[in-house]
Amino acid sequence: MSVRTIQIHGDVMARNDAYAERIRRRLSDAGVAAFNLISSPGSGKTTLLERTLERLDREIPIAVVTGDVQTENDARRLERHTARLVQAVVTDGGCHLDARQIHDAVGALDLSEIRLLFVENVGNLVCPATWDLGEAAKIVVLSVTEGEDKPLKYPTAFRRARMAIFNKIDLLPYLEYDLDAAVGYARQVNPEIETLFVSARTGEGMDGWYDFLRARVAGREAA
Repeated sequence: MSVRTIQIHGDVMARNDAYAERIRRRLSDAGVAAFNLISSPGSGKTTLLERTLERLDREIPIAVVTGDVQTENDARRLERHTARLVQAVVTDGGCHLDARQIHDAVGALDLSEIRLLFVENVGNLVCPATWDLGEAAKIVVLSVTEGEDKPLKYPTAFRRARMAIFNKIDLLPYLEYDLDAAVGYARQVNPEIETLFVSARTGEGMDGWYDFLRARVAGREAA
């Protein structure tokens, strides 16, 4: 009896990557910088985006696509801080967003009216790390309430990220958390990774994040 092997995973990833390249070309042609935010649940991604919209939305036109397993709660929180469209992708149990979903979301935007696109991925450090969404870069957000060894446990997420944002640093006085060790683990996995230390709740360190975004947008426009 002959055996026929069906390469499902390879075919799915190839289709995803084709969509991702289309997205990347469209965003590049329009001068839009796009970032894919990935993290564990509860790291503070949505609060980080709320503060970012509050500070920068009038200065830099921003669009947001949020991914969640069942609800639109994050999108509802974010829409209070902007007059622009916030799109919610409910995955119905799926552990990550894919490029086809982002392709459809980008198709609903007037790219001439935005300069910055955030994709808030499903809370998960495994699946989202391996899926290209057409972004300029992945940014991993981790809370100091998580273990220092997260970069070692989930190396793909940190290896593929341009930046690691250590959030909730206002809680450091109340925790037994070795921030230097956590940064060392991240750089062990990815020596080129950039790091920021913020409290999205209190605003501490957030100016560095805003400056990073301003520089990326200015760089896209200059290009």
